[in-house]
Amino acid sequence: MVRSTGFPPIVDASAKVLILGSLPSVRSIEAFEYYAHPQNAFWRIMGELFGAGPDIPYIRRAELLKRNNVAVWDVLASSVRPGSMDSAIDESTANPNDFASLFNSCPDISLVCFNGQKAAGMFKKLVLSEQDDLRHGMRYETLPSTSPAFASMPFEEKLQKWSIVSRRKRRKK
Repeated sequence: MVRSTGFPPIVDASAKVLILGSLPSVRSIEAFEYYAHPQNAFWRIMGELFGAGPDIPYIRRAELLKRNNVAVWDVLASSVRPGSMDSAIDESTANPNDFASLFNSCPDISLVCFNGQKAAGMFKKLVLSEQDDLRHGMRYETLPSTSPAFASMPFEEKLQKWSIVSRRKRRKK
């Protein structure tokens, strides 16, 4: 089986919110961009919240998120996963990212938002179970998945739930 490998985070030291997915999809890995599948609602939501929509270049979207104190990463650095479905992740091969280092370099992160149940469950199982100190001073929110596989919730409802990401105090310019 082929091991899928994630990307470095979209982050700068002033981040206050961290959005965590599970592991990049095949489409994202091919494009080397977070949430590259055109049916994934992530960038549409970020467009509504921060002007970081899919109609502008990826590098500009990433900069807009950083400017608004939002970081993006995945729970897993790598894992065996045939295809792109979270349900296909082989958790026995899962290797989580180094969150202790990330939180040390970004001490203002106080809200961690999970892009779906799978990301939240893997973080709890693979990260919090090993690093109990990450629980202190951090708020965790599980948000509806932006994946096209979770199409049962209308976009407007997802956007409303995801608006928690933009309610954090922003950096002064």
